[in-house]
Amino acid sequence: MEHADLDALIDLAIHQLPLDQLMMRRLKKRRLALRDEIARIERELDPDQSA
Repeated sequence: MEHADLDALIDLAIHQLPLDQLMMRRLKKRRLALRDEIARIERELDPDQSA
């Protein structure tokens, strides 16, 4: 699942009642993991020139 898809799913879930806290924690954890993976890949593709 793509990062933007997770953002949209989280936004949608926030407006639903009752809010499933466990699902929200899992979605947010997955979104954070994807963000970290994206940052890692970007660092690999564009290494720091000062290193």
